[in-house]
Amino acid sequence: MTVTYLKKAVRAAHSDEGDVKNAVAAMLAAIDAEGEAAVRRFSREFDKWEGEIVLSDEARRAAIARVPEKTKDDIRFAHANIARFAQAQKATVLDCAIEVIPGLMAGQKQIPVEAAGCYVPGGRYAHIASAIMTITTARVAGVRHVVACSPPRPGLGIPPEIVFAMDLCGADVILNLGGVQGVAAMANGLFGLPKADVLAGPGNQYVAEAKRILYGRVGIDMFAGPTDSMILADESADAEFVANDLIGQAEHGYNSPVWLATTSAALAEAVMARVPDLIEVLPEPNRSSARAAWADYAEVILCGDAEEMADIADRYAPEHLHVQAADLDWWLGRLQAYGSLFLGEETTVAFGDKTSGPNHVLPTSGAARYTGGLSVHKFMKTVTWQRATRAAARDLGVVTARISRKEGMEGHARSADVRLARFFPGETFDLAPAED
Repeated sequence: MTVTYLKKAVRAAHSDEGDVKNAVAAMLAAIDAEGEAAVRRFSREFDKWEGEIVLSDEARRAAIARVPEKTKDDIRFAHANIARFAQAQKATVLDCAIEVIPGLMAGQKQIPVEAAGCYVPGGRYAHIASAIMTITTARVAGVRHVVACSPPRPGLGIPPEIVFAMDLCGADVILNLGGVQGVAAMANGLFGLPKADVLAGPGNQYVAEAKRILYGRVGIDMFAGPTDSMILADESADAEFVANDLIGQAEHGYNSPVWLATTSAALAEAVMARVPDLIEVLPEPNRSSARAAWADYAEVILCGDAEEMADIADRYAPEHLHVQAADLDWWLGRLQAYGSLFLGEETTVAFGDKTSGPNHVLPTSGAARYTGGLSVHKFMKTVTWQRATRAAARDLGVVTARISRKEGMEGHARSADVRLARFFPGETFDLAPAED
């Protein structure tokens, strides 16, 4: 059966790249030239913030004191799960050593970066979970200095519940900064901070572009676009679950694609009939975001069998992939391209977004074809080392000299030659490459 689009997207998720790129590049150039003065100016202009940039210990304690104990307990629950999963990840990243040939030892070491900058989005929503995901993961990886920033709200600063999450998860310094200026302050080591080695965390298109431009000067978690989600469902799926799950992700923003691939025409029709009603009972701004995302970016795809659904999923490589179908073990073994996989109706992407453990900072816009999401690995370097005996250096030196000369790299060859002459005086070696 050829797949049939019962609903087709009329727009593709992308930003106004030219305008955004130019604006961000100009801001970064100004911050490079003027430093903290430019950061403060942009903070006043974009966040309407006139207060302190570096959150004082007193202000941190005052913000934490305003958070209800119930909210603190909820944040502690999520933090414990995310930390536990990150610790399990770290246990899979091991040092190793091997004797490659007799006398030649080589190995790898795992070294965390010194400093990380964690961006926590603000704006429409208070992204408590993003603070937990980024800071906790950096700390579990072993990063020595973690800075976190988030857009301050006029007259308030960073929402208290985000400050509590940042504090609980181990942020050394908290900055009342959002947007490009927040990212640049961490990357450039302003306000007396160490320069970040890695920047992590989701953000709007301006934050994403700033990280893209800064990449190379610093490491980043990934290039991020609008969040996207796909559901794979058969006739056993619950239409109410599917419809709610789609809209729960569409509320992220007007350009957040959601896709349903199903083998059941009846389920597809039921979901499409239910979605508009679910959108209309959302509060604002969620309602407008979900309405636009569903109208312009959502797709409903009718497939002939499970294999066709899997092919669609692998082609789209969604950030979030939720299977609500029979034989979950088959899907776990078959699917190849996704940021994070959710198996069965008993879980939902919202669990992963907020509390369940695996990180919610994930590849978007098809990037799951070649990369995974944020993990302890993003804050660590896998480096290699080697040590050789003189006996091992004999064979290594001869072959290195010949390959180097074959490549035309005489300096490389001579660094092998000199060791052979010193270690094995009086011995003659064939150091010339073979003739063509």
